[in-house]
Amino acid sequence: MEILLIASVVMLGLVIALAYHHLKSTKRQDSPLRQKALLSAGEQIVFSRLKETLPQAQVLAHVSFDAILTTKYLHTRRKYQKMIADFVILDSDYRVIAVVAIDDTNILKRSRSAAYQDAVLKTAGYRVLRYVGMPDLDQLQSDFLTDILHEQRDEAIMDRLLTTESYHERLGKNRLFG
Repeated sequence: MEILLIASVVMLGLVIALAYHHLKSTKRQDSPLRQKALLSAGEQIVFSRLKETLPQAQVLAHVSFDAILTTKYLHTRRKYQKMIADFVILDSDYRVIAVVAIDDTNILKRSRSAAYQDAVLKTAGYRVLRYVGMPDLDQLQSDFLTDILHEQRDEAIMDRLLTTESYHERLGKNRLFG
């Protein structure tokens, strides 16, 4: 009986030693770091088309929503904190003109999250352009240049209104007395 007890203790000791050795040797090791392309081939094409369409604008790729949105409460920030915009277009004063999103052609799973992302950006006042697949140059030009022409026309009208004297100013100049 004593031999059986001693054998059991020795076996238990061996099992514990083997388990400890196995756990110690299976520590997580970091994998080697490698370089990765910043933009995929499709994103590079869209980037170059955006630059060609808007040469005066700055085009940023893979911009965190955290960089373009802010909020007072942390629980609100957590809703968009891990979201990434494909492209952000900036004007010469570094204000956001638009956020461009590119969806895969097989978007069945992401349609709900894409709609949510668009809603978040639109709530903050951003213009969102979402394309399924790569937009061609004509599509980008029609989406951006028509808006730029409208903005320039509106700015020209505002400039004319601001530079012309108001009715009251003209009346004041014509009065000679009282």
